[in-house]
Amino acid sequence: MTIPARWAVLLLLPALVMTGAFFLVPIGDIILRSFTEPVVGLQVYERLFADPTTWRVLGRTFATGALTVVLCIALGYPYAYLMTLVGPTMRTILIVLVLVPFWTSLMARTFAWISLLQRDGPVSALLAAFGLPGVTLLGTLPGVLIGMVQILLPYFVLTVYAGISGIDRRLITAAMSLGADRFRAFLQVYLPLSVPAVMAASALVFILALGFYITPQLLGSPQESLIAQVIGVRVERLVDFAGAGGLSAILLVATALLLGAVALVFRPVLRKLGLSRPEVRA
Repeated sequence: MTIPARWAVLLLLPALVMTGAFFLVPIGDIILRSFTEPVVGLQVYERLFADPTTWRVLGRTFATGALTVVLCIALGYPYAYLMTLVGPTMRTILIVLVLVPFWTSLMARTFAWISLLQRDGPVSALLAAFGLPGVTLLGTLPGVLIGMVQILLPYFVLTVYAGISGIDRRLITAAMSLGADRFRAFLQVYLPLSVPAVMAASALVFILALGFYITPQLLGSPQESLIAQVIGVRVERLVDFAGAGGLSAILLVATALLLGAVALVFRPVLRKLGLSRPEVRA
């Protein structure tokens, strides 16, 4: 049964209204302020682009997001792949382990990391046992990365698993029957088919990492602030809504440009692999 187009629009209408009311309108309002306060013009953006701090914070934010993605790929892809190999019971256990962090509040998990990463905490004691005494990760970029990866890893794992669970594993068997060993069959057959899922999960994690506020605020330091922290300072302490709107617009445009550039770079790769329209059968 095909739903007429007009009824499809009506089904989407509640979601569109909610998105417009609670996302587009506030974002549009604060960005509009960047063009109208204190006077109409581009003075806010001229001031921000002339400030070296803006470029340092923006670069640090994107670098942190990229490192978070790399660590999530290194930790999450093997876990998601393992979920496709085990039986139903073990798969359920692995899924529950991934979902456990969602049952605890973000604030509680972040405060737990404060206790773990602080001076003379368990992590510091563990590093001292390996010959690195006096190392404190709280208030450092590595500490922020640990907290962000722990929070974002479930999003990555679930997204990748949803994408690769439909790949027909008989393709690996077919490759092995043609003379490839298991590792080569994985690299040349399975891994390319999983690229779209990894790209989707990486984009999700990267975008979420760029807007992180609580975790960098509690685990990091003012000297290594990310752009969300700077926006928060402008709103809460400086009452500079125009500057906050300008930084938000810069982050939004920079993110869109970067994701567009990545898509353009990977499109020929996907086309070469025959995955520009990925269709895998269960």
